[in-house]
Amino acid sequence: KGGGAFLNDRRIRVGARKVLSDCVVGCGVPHLGRGQHGKFLIELRHVMGEVSGVRRMGAAALDLAYVAAGRLDGFWEAQLNAWDIAAGILLIKEAGGFVSDMKGGQEMFENGTVLAGNEYIRKALEEVVNRPVPQA
Repeated sequence: KGGGAFLNDRRIRVGARKVLSDCVVGCGVPHLGRGQHGKFLIELRHVMGEVSGVRRMGAAALDLAYVAAGRLDGFWEAQLNAWDIAAGILLIKEAGGFVSDMKGGQEMFENGTVLAGNEYIRKALEEVVNRPVPQA
């Protein structure tokens, strides 16, 4: 901790894009049987309207490593376990990025949500992911 993040002996850093509309972000899809698919699809629609692209890798640990290396500009997902995100949180912090829960706090392990990226896009990404879900 405190020594930076490296890939094949080369220092990695989070991306430096400053405008959310220029960013490519990753996301996680709720697992079958856990519910919240409707909420996720609304979040996804909100995010897709604000970013350059959205990607799904299949594992939160990989998505977070991609953010740390600047391959993705941001990431969000809910319903995660500590083992899904612990290593990625450290990587991103060491690579100069931010990691929070989806409300901007530091309770990722307690509530199972994660939001990550660089400081330039932090507020915009947090706002778009947390837009109110219309009531049916």
